[in-house]
Amino acid sequence: MKRLPIGIQSFANIRTEADYYYVDKTRLVAELANKGKYFFLSRPRRFGKSLFLDTLRQAFLGKKELFNGLYLENNWDWSQRYPVIHISLGSGVHRDKAELQETMRVILNRHVEKYNVSLETTNIKDRFFELIQRLCEKHHQKVVILIDEYDKPILDQIDRPELAVDLREELKNFYSVIKDADEYLKLVFITGVSKFSKVSLFSGLNNLQDITLHEKFATICGYTHEEMTSTFAERLNGVDLEQVRTWYNGYNFLGEPVYNPFDILLFLDTREFRNYWFETGSPSFLIKLIEKNNYPIPRIDGIETSENILSSFDIDMIQIETLLFQTGYLTIKGTSRIGSKISYFLTYPNLEVRSSLTDYILDYLSNRPFEKERNQSKLYRCLLSTDLDGLKDIFHAFFASIPYDWYRKNGMAGYEAYYASIFYCYFTALGLDVRTEEMTSNGRLDMAVRLNDRVFILEFKVIELDKTPGAALEQIKTKRYWERYRTAVGAGPSPEIYIIGVEFSKDNRNIVNYEWERV
Repeated sequence: MKRLPIGIQSFANIRTEADYYYVDKTRLVAELANKGKYFFLSRPRRFGKSLFLDTLRQAFLGKKELFNGLYLENNWDWSQRYPVIHISLGSGVHRDKAELQETMRVILNRHVEKYNVSLETTNIKDRFFELIQRLCEKHHQKVVILIDEYDKPILDQIDRPELAVDLREELKNFYSVIKDADEYLKLVFITGVSKFSKVSLFSGLNNLQDITLHEKFATICGYTHEEMTSTFAERLNGVDLEQVRTWYNGYNFLGEPVYNPFDILLFLDTREFRNYWFETGSPSFLIKLIEKNNYPIPRIDGIETSENILSSFDIDMIQIETLLFQTGYLTIKGTSRIGSKISYFLTYPNLEVRSSLTDYILDYLSNRPFEKERNQSKLYRCLLSTDLDGLKDIFHAFFASIPYDWYRKNGMAGYEAYYASIFYCYFTALGLDVRTEEMTSNGRLDMAVRLNDRVFILEFKVIELDKTPGAALEQIKTKRYWERYRTAVGAGPSPEIYIIGVEFSKDNRNIVNYEWERV
């Protein structure tokens, strides 16, 4: 078998050092070169951005021998070679503006030595411009600029706004050179996780084409199902492909959905379903933002937002929806046009992200990771055996175990959706089919949970807001929320349906009324 290129971001290494698998993305290199000059691409971390950028670099350097057998071998003008400036900001954390300036200085000096040119200026911005100009003059060819992880210095300090602004302004000053150097440039390709507004970071570069949600480039990073099954066919014997799809596929950038390459490579190495991608990063800043805005967790799955919110990011105006999408915790489920505007519907891309994120949030909401782990297996067994009284005991004991001091410090515990969020995270972290705020003919239900041939419908109330005991269960009965699930299974047998009313007290910080029936 060929070797799996786990963690390798060098196209040259994949093509020369060993017999590695490679999913051919070189057709998109040709598409870019023929389409325009200035491009921007946003993708979540560990999605293959760096590898694609290096593939671009080797093509423009004219390294034909690396492309033997690939699409680009016979679809590229190999007689032309271009000087390439490759800037990567993906390594290390910049603790202040001086460190960022030093990184830029080192990168520029590396290119000065590589191409054996002399620069007269000392200011970083001026040296960048002069480097472009000298390379163009020396090689009698326009210059290619490739910038990888352009936003990482800012994102690393996003929870320190003043420092993040300083770093942003330093980068803005550096990137402004690109506009003034237009006459010397062949192609500019910039990648990152987030998309900062052009005003805040790319001032003047109005012709920068964003291909993040361009259908033609939807699969520029990541593996399509066909690419995965054809490239890694010999490693997929005996593998449940539907399970692989459920766990790792589903990222949608308005084209064919793709797998995260990092997940697929590690799964093929171990053949174990695990949360590979999620474990490589911590969404701690996202959790802080959710707490700050008292954002109900069940609302995450099913967000509807506009194109502006989806693609606009800045330090002083961070939207939860934007952050969830750009960091890869949500993806596009569908779109609809309302007049001249497009609405985007967001959802979790797959089981890995859905279960991992809610499990992480649950740890934060409860501050009881050990209790949570112990309760999850109990909870699952209760649902399997329809022991709904046991279910109530698990949650009651869990809420009672949370210290008062945690409620006092945790801003999220002060709003009514906190308790429903605990239920939601428990169910979702177990990988169950959980639906929230689904519309019925009589209204919108709070939560429905599917497990095998059973459906559990839950309604939540806070007694300080609704002082009628039994109001939660009565609402399900009055609205007849279960009726849509009678027919949801099509020609199969009708599912067992259970309705559960759960009422909390914000003062007591626990469940004070819990009723259920089978309908």
